[in-house]
This record gives sequence, structure tokens and C-alpha cells, in this order.
Amino acid sequence: MSRVDRTPALTTTSFAILGLLAIRPWTTYELAVQMERTLNRVWPRARSRLYEEPKKLVAHGLAEAARETVGRRPRTVYTITEEGRRALAEWLRTPGAGPSLEFEQNLKLFFADFGTRDDALAQLEAAREWATAQLEVFVTAARDYVEDRGPFPQRLAVTSPGARFLVDFYDLVDRWAAWASTIVQGWPEDPSQAEPTLEVDQYILRLAEERARRPGGDAAVPAPDLAPHQVSGP
Repeated sequence: MSRVDRTPALTTTSFAILGLLAIRPWTTYELAVQMERTLNRVWPRARSRLYEEPKKLVAHGLAEAARETVGRRPRTVYTITEEGRRALAEWLRTPGAGPSLEFEQNLKLFFADFGTRDDALAQLEAAREWATAQLEVFVTAARDYVEDRGPFPQRLAVTSPGARFLVDFYDLVDRWAAWASTIVQGWPEDPSQAEPTLEVDQYILRLAEERARRPGGDAAVPAPDLAPHQVSGP
């Protein structure tokens, strides 16, 4: 009877850790910190889920573990193997999946008719505060690179395109929440009594059609000419 292979399967998170090991050797703690500092913006994972990944890579022969001592404290340092570099290169050749969005504030807005108008406005204000906070953190990190203080400056050419996405995304959330707030402010206190506004739905449809025709460009669809609280486009 053949022996069942119980080695845990590799996941996208496994390859994210493998990619970090391709930059330099790390301890498990250092890998978790580096994930939180960088990759968590596009691939968020709880720290507790990261600690098993280096061991999994070792089990697959993609990394090696070496015991070291710092003072009196032992630690394990993980290093990518040549097989690991080949596996990473193969993973990079395969097109990845698109974004999977989790947005609790928008989720709560979807059920706004079971709450109050002020509840909905509070969700949108929280979304704007989140976007502002993310941008402020990003500005600090980006300034470090511009002023030649950021870690791994030799990788800046390949990390810059992804950084632009984050800036656009945070700005998108802020602009959308500002626009949605102007709509919600026109609702009655009980959102279930709000009347549908055909002009807004037509505007969103035209916006989607225009952007579908011009992917990657700025839509040229004018905002609907409504009451003062509904004139802004995202």
C-alpha cells in the first residue's frame, strides 16, 4: 500500500513567503513583520497563519532552516533553495486571480434600509477616515524611499507600479464615500422610505459603459443634474 503524502499543499500565501525569502533569509518573526509592513496591503493574513508557512516550504524542499543563537536566544533562519527559486519563477509565470474585495462599511450600506440615515452616513465617514489613514501611512513610507531611507531600494523599480495602485485605491474609496454621502444626505431618516432616483442609476450605468469601453482611462460621463446634494460624481 502506497504511503499517503501528508505534506500540506502550497497556497498563494506560501509563495508570498517564498518571494520574501528570495529577497533575503528571515526568521519566522521577521517574515511576519515584513508581511504586515508590505504585503498585507494586497494579501492580508493573520500573523498566526504565517508561522507555519516557512515549515511548509521546508517540507517541500523550497527552503532550508538553520538554527542560530543571538546572545542566549536560539532562533531559526529560513533561506530559499534553488528548487524554491525555480518554483517561485514557475508561480510567477501563471496569471493570478483578480481582487477579492472585503469592505464591511459598504456591506453595511447595502442593508441601510434596516437602519437609519445617520447610520449610513457614519459608515461612509468611517470609510473616508480609513482611506485618509491609509494614505498617511503610505506617504510616510513613500517619503522614506524618495529620500533614500527605505529598505531594499534596489527593488523600487518593481514595487512602484503596485504602489501606484494602492494610492489610486485609497483615493477611490475616499472619493466614492464623499459622493455616496451626498446621495445619502438626501434620504429621509428612515432609508426604507427613500425614493429611487432614476437619474443616479442612469448615471452609474453610463459610467460603467464608458469605463468598459475605455479601460484604464478616466470616464468622461458628466454627473447627473440633480438637487444640490446629488450633483457630484465619484
